Amino acid sequence: MPDNTNATPNPFDPAALRLSQSFADTVGVRKLLTTVPVRKPGRQDFVRVHPDPAYRLTPAAVIELNEDRETYLVPPAIARHLPGEFSVVTLYTAINRQGVLQLWPVKLPGPDGKHIEWHRSAGEAAERAMKRWLRVTANMSLGAYEIFEASGDLPDPVWPDISFEEILKIAFREHIVDRVDHPLVQRLQGVM
Repeated sequence: MPDNTNATPNPFDPAALRLSQSFADTVGVRKLLTTVPVRKPGRQDFVRVHPDPAYRLTPAAVIELNEDRETYLVPPAIARHLPGEFSVVTLYTAINRQGVLQLWPVKLPGPDGKHIEWHRSAGEAAERAMKRWLRVTANMSLGAYEIFEASGDLPDPVWPDISFEEILKIAFREHIVDRVDHPLVQRLQGVM
């Protein structure tokens, strides 16, 4: 009988190559937050909104370029130079069931105080999403968003350990109108 005590282990032995189920917990890595979309939740996404008022910005000025699907943040000092070009919103920090963090812009009433039903129903959804998982779907016949609460007892979301300021920096890193000669301002004024 041969002596295998000094034999080299088989590097292709499946039992020696199989990772344990908890391998990801022991690797010592953490997921970095590098992208934060600015958009309303997808119609099939169940979302929650961060309940801490420190994780929302209201009122805020944004310019939404629908054709480019981009949203720009406009500081007050620049907004006063752009009457009629921006929307006044509340930026809510939201998260979906897959753990994707996003900023959800919900338009506020105009200067006349009139609240469009689309905006009112979106604001109501955002407020309700602070306590319950819900889905928001546009109903064209109704002229508003319909709100659907999850029927299951879903666990609370796990919010990333990051400040709202950092979330804003990531979301708007290349989308802040920080000067009156910004290319977006020139585009809106027909200069470019």
